[in-house]
Amino acid sequence: MKVIICGAGQVGWQIARHLSGERNDVTVVDNNPDLVRRATDTLDVQGVAGFASYPDVLDRAGARDAEMIIAATHSDEVNMVTCQVAHSVFGINRKIARLRSQSYLDAIYSDLYRRDHMPIDVVISPEREVAAAALQRLSAPAAFDTEVFMDGKAQLLGITIDDDCPVVNTPLRQLTDLFSTLRTVVVGVRREGSLFAPEAKDQLFVGDDCYVFCHVDDITRTLEIFGKKVTKQERIVLVGGGNVGLAVAQALEQRTNRIRAKVIEKNRHNAERAAEALERTIVLNGDGLDSGMLAEAGISRADAMMAVTDDDKTNLLSAVRAKAEGCPYAIALINDPTLIPLMVPLGIDAYINPRATTVSSILRHIRHGRVRAVYSIGDAEAEVIEAEVLSTSPMAGKRISEIDFPEGVLVGAVRKGREVLRPVGNTRIDDGDVIALFALAKDVPEVERLMQVSIDFF
Repeated sequence: MKVIICGAGQVGWQIARHLSGERNDVTVVDNNPDLVRRATDTLDVQGVAGFASYPDVLDRAGARDAEMIIAATHSDEVNMVTCQVAHSVFGINRKIARLRSQSYLDAIYSDLYRRDHMPIDVVISPEREVAAAALQRLSAPAAFDTEVFMDGKAQLLGITIDDDCPVVNTPLRQLTDLFSTLRTVVVGVRREGSLFAPEAKDQLFVGDDCYVFCHVDDITRTLEIFGKKVTKQERIVLVGGGNVGLAVAQALEQRTNRIRAKVIEKNRHNAERAAEALERTIVLNGDGLDSGMLAEAGISRADAMMAVTDDDKTNLLSAVRAKAEGCPYAIALINDPTLIPLMVPLGIDAYINPRATTVSSILRHIRHGRVRAVYSIGDAEAEVIEAEVLSTSPMAGKRISEIDFPEGVLVGAVRKGREVLRPVGNTRIDDGDVIALFALAKDVPEVERLMQVSIDFF
């Protein structure tokens, strides 16, 4: 499979890393030679420096033989023109574009859009994806990270171990004995900045960040076992009324359970636009870092606040101020992964990583067949991979205890038919089963070998 990826920023680089690791022929295009050099030096890819929308640049990238193009530059216009040129000049079959502008998205998702006029097969909207991730965070407020798997029947939860956690200093093997009916597995632990896949003898300590894979019916019980209170989110304050904040507020208004939301937006134009688009949500024009503005929004009575401006530092500081004013739960949108370690010392409860969310969304749309989902953890330190087991896989027909998994790999769940099971040593993996694996980045290639992953594309 020959794939051209336009844009060598964080999103483009991550997509290139995934696809080149799956033995695809990948070429990266970017007008910044340094970014192209970084990609070719660190990945098994080819690189072309130039504007992705130029036909001669795409020709040098091998567009005449390419089967897919992913336009993920920082410019909507470049991404759209790139797909148009890829279609009209080179006849590339599969075209994916990342678009941010709400005006373009409104036109594309309306009856005005026709594929023969703008040949884009899949549109990825980072704002919409981030808004969906934000709503997931609100659905599990005691978790700092969360993602859905197994068609919504299983969920990955990021849980911080606090002083009052009932299972602190308890070996994981003992947890299994104590809660034999709980369909939950601790698949990853971050301790003192290092992420690892725990063994049965390992204990959980105060300050650990745990990644737990659990059946959706056991989420509430799991959180309680880990010392987390499950509370309703009825009053929410949003700091940031741009595309992401507006999308979140609109989604909250559409929920059947009544949620009282208030939006604080510093830019007057954005505030007026949000006020016109929202029916029941109060929009305040002001600075989310201002304690008086937060007080006016009722931050001390809010169940949660979410900072989703386009500035990481504003998001971090407004979340800190909200906590100081009495808000029990604060979420911050963080683009820069190097800022994520500041969350715990700053007392911020959860974060949203737009890049990881966008990468996961793109992979979800371009993959077809055996690999059903991929979720990137942290700064691409690990992945949770959901895939169907092939009859040719070394795992097929074996019990989990018989499979030679690397040290950095753990099975989170196994789905047989419609039933999602907690994996144990004697669980047999059969052809057609769906398996979810946590894998440290260095062990992903071995996971692909074990799964006999044959990536097919639409």
